[in-house]
Amino acid sequence: MSLNLADIRLEYTKKELSPEECLDDAVAQLEAWLEEAMHSEVHEPTAMHVATVGKDGRPTGRIVLLKGVEEGELQFYTNYLSRKGEQLGDNPAVAITFFWPELERQLRVEGVARRLPPEVSDAYFKSRPYTSRLGAWASEQSHEIPSKAELVKRAALFGLKHPVSVPRPDHWGGYAVKPDRIEFWQGRPSRLHDRVVYTLEEGGGWRKARLAP
Repeated sequence: MSLNLADIRLEYTKKELSPEECLDDAVAQLEAWLEEAMHSEVHEPTAMHVATVGKDGRPTGRIVLLKGVEEGELQFYTNYLSRKGEQLGDNPAVAITFFWPELERQLRVEGVARRLPPEVSDAYFKSRPYTSRLGAWASEQSHEIPSKAELVKRAALFGLKHPVSVPRPDHWGGYAVKPDRIEFWQGRPSRLHDRVVYTLEEGGGWRKARLAP
């Protein structure tokens, strides 16, 4: 059975967007949209697609959860030895995309990632559920494993080793992405979508403009 993908049509009509109504600060505008997504009960409002680039120049992407916006930077946590962690070690350039279909919105962020200080990663790690902390030890993220049973066994062994307090593994922690380009996309009828882009200027301020859809 063939899929008639070309016949899928949605008309976007919910909202409009213009540079004039957007805040002067791009990160403040991002936080405003994020807050609206959360209040609108968007499913997984903090889910974001993070794209990195390997040594071979090939981009790879995956969904991670935004865990904070602090001092103008977007924070997330992962295994430093995972594929994304290794790629970020070689090339810290990152592209992030949020998609909130309930609001007919897309938000794109480009910037450079850095590791968060150990004490920040420690504090967040302690806030995670006990089983999630064990999982950070048990999972050699992105590496091949012989079976699911082996993963479960490793988690159980680490549970015996750390029955109460689970320290943060050295190979696990956070990243902060400092944006230098942020684009806000609002779906509109007839595919005449509204797009507002901010680019970071040398003095630290943001320049905003409207883009053609």
